[in-house]
Amino acid sequence: MRKKILWVCIASFFLLVLNGCWSRKELNEMAFTVAMGFDKLDDHYMVSIQVVNPGGAASKKGGGAEAPVVTYSTEGTSVFEALRKTTTRSPRKLYLSHMRVIVIGEEVAKEGIGKVLDFLSRDHDMRTDFFIVVTKDATAQEILKTLTLLEKVPANTMFASLESSSKAWAVTGKVTLDNLISDITSEGKEPVLTGIALHGEKEIAGLKENVERIDKNAFFRYEGLAALKKDRLIGWLNEDESKGYNYIQNKVKSTVGYVSCPDGGIVTLEVIHTKSKVKGKAEKGKPKVEIQLQLEANVGEVQCSIDLTKEKTIRDLEVRSAEKIKGFMTQVIRKAQKNYKTDIFGFGNAIHRDNPKLWNEIKKDWDDEFVDMDVEVNVDFKIRGLGTITNSFLESIKE
Repeated sequence: MRKKILWVCIASFFLLVLNGCWSRKELNEMAFTVAMGFDKLDDHYMVSIQVVNPGGAASKKGGGAEAPVVTYSTEGTSVFEALRKTTTRSPRKLYLSHMRVIVIGEEVAKEGIGKVLDFLSRDHDMRTDFFIVVTKDATAQEILKTLTLLEKVPANTMFASLESSSKAWAVTGKVTLDNLISDITSEGKEPVLTGIALHGEKEIAGLKENVERIDKNAFFRYEGLAALKKDRLIGWLNEDESKGYNYIQNKVKSTVGYVSCPDGGIVTLEVIHTKSKVKGKAEKGKPKVEIQLQLEANVGEVQCSIDLTKEKTIRDLEVRSAEKIKGFMTQVIRKAQKNYKTDIFGFGNAIHRDNPKLWNEIKKDWDDEFVDMDVEVNVDFKIRGLGTITNSFLESIKE
């Protein structure tokens, strides 16, 4: 009986104290922000936000249907000031917890993204699972104003496309806020971000006409990787170099590539599994890194005269593929050492992990050590499957 009385008293106390949701927000009072972009305008920031228009996003009507999103762009001395100025245009309070993508303009990236990241990491409304990308030959405002097909909300297109391509194509990479800040503050690795560019008829990018055309429309596309030194953009990696970088980072889940046949034509291979190990060591008192990459692939397409039933043919394809991928990796390492003089791979972290004593001796001069460091690359490529046929039927229809 006493226990029941005690529980009744406790329940009554909480009913008195907890008298409602003091911080509740009504849905019809919020503007769900799904993407944000940052550009430089003289000595000011131009902040662009993409807000979901509930009526347009849910509409199935054609003709005069509303746009699925609204893009607001405001200028301010600081990022926070520019964002707060948006209240003069938006009838609703911005809600940032549904952020999908942050787009950083190339000019902002060249000057330094530290101030932008400070704002993003400080705001208590924002989660940290959104992707961060850098524009290439475009502004963040242009990217955010581009309407897209299939997905009504462009931010969802950007998010899903990067999510998909990072799993199926070796050129792109997903970077979240925590990853980026970790790389910037690390002593042994510099950050890398995926680039996004705008193509096609740019003048209609934000018009309804853009999603009513089958061709000759404006579209954005992920292209290559941006190399940073601390928080500043210093250069770009092309497609092959981006592949090499992701192989080194063990970030390739699957991709497609081709090798040339001895007598002309190509064989296309689908990489189905990769595993990369980066090991740091000391050799004659100098740092050295060894990279071991293992790949497994299936034959996806044959456009030449080869006999896939022969072990020698398979072995030749494996050797050619290994050499090509090794070339990608060697190319990007050479570019980082000679052109950018920046360790974007985390080789410093590998030295620190495997030889802490050596790292403590060289970390102050790591940039100089990195430039001249010997990097050994080994690639083991194995073909596991040929598909549902062996030799191509194209041989039987040749004249």
